[in-house]
Amino acid sequence: MKVVVKQVETEQEKKQFVGFPDKLFMSCNSYVPQLHTDEYAILFGSNIAKEYCKFSAWLAYSNGEVVGRIAIVINTRANILWNNSKVRFGWFDFVEDFEVCKALMQVAELYAKENSCNYMHGPTGFTEMDRESWIVEGFSQRHSSAGFYNYPYYIDYIKRLGYSVDCEWLQYKMPASQPVPEKVERINALILFKYKLKLLEFSSKKDIIPYAHKFFELLNTSFKDLYEYVPLTDKEIEYYTKVYFTFLDPSLVKLVVDSNNDIVAFAVALPSLTEAYKKARGKMFPIGWFYLLRALKKYNEVDLLLNGVHPDWQRKGIHSIYHSALNKTLINKGVKWAYSNPQIVTNIAVKVWDNTYESELIIKRACFAKVL
Repeated sequence: MKVVVKQVETEQEKKQFVGFPDKLFMSCNSYVPQLHTDEYAILFGSNIAKEYCKFSAWLAYSNGEVVGRIAIVINTRANILWNNSKVRFGWFDFVEDFEVCKALMQVAELYAKENSCNYMHGPTGFTEMDRESWIVEGFSQRHSSAGFYNYPYYIDYIKRLGYSVDCEWLQYKMPASQPVPEKVERINALILFKYKLKLLEFSSKKDIIPYAHKFFELLNTSFKDLYEYVPLTDKEIEYYTKVYFTFLDPSLVKLVVDSNNDIVAFAVALPSLTEAYKKARGKMFPIGWFYLLRALKKYNEVDLLLNGVHPDWQRKGIHSIYHSALNKTLINKGVKWAYSNPQIVTNIAVKVWDNTYESELIIKRACFAKVL
């Protein structure tokens, strides 16, 4: 196959870039389409991360047809913080032809060298709030929109290009109706009493908003040592407060605060939007909004979006408090299944799924890297 790679410049090319996965994965039931408006905003809109990221997008063509795409990002804040010279690749999709994959990656690697970078890794986005990683096991499982979807041949091709696994993630499925053991309830009560902590639960979104900034500050603190994490800026915190806290089900937010009303731990779940995204087929209109709104109001599956504990409070059993509280809420709501977001294997918090709850490991994911 003769392949021509071209930088994305025109409006038509931008739309082709955003829409290509829908065509590529058309016959794949596990694929979850992203909303095109959201993808466009991240890639070609006023993404705050572009204030400190260099970005380039490319399309591969054969006989006038789009056969692949790749986005290239240099996160300058990440490189300064982690003291490296890395280039990120993401939104990397291609038909089952090694030459297409190779042609796109050659462009990315040349871009890295031209910008004095000596290390490629991905797939990942501008920041760790974007999607990242490819599936290495569990291709036929139910997926969420938290990670990139890919065919098995992606893994074969990237390894042929000299890339190896740089970081791994695990995703779990668990029955949401598991009762909270009485022993756990007693221990949680003792922890709350001993450390003068308080569990906060909510019934109204307006009651959560005053905690939003503190929430993201703790997210920065508790995630700071995780893979390539870069703390959110104040502008990003303001943005994500609007994005997340405007449509959260307040009953699925659990905070643990200390005697100064500072957040020391948190858990946030979302009604599963997987089926709604599939029905919307990437488009909010004319009827996609209806599927999403209905999914937020009536659901029997949830995605465990975020959870964390302040480093000063880790290894004290605090995580059990918010897990148990969320567990009881899901039981009361009649939710059948809970799915974890991708969890880095080196993160000690992942052990909770193996040791505390009945769960099934359903998906393994990975990012890949290469020294240039």
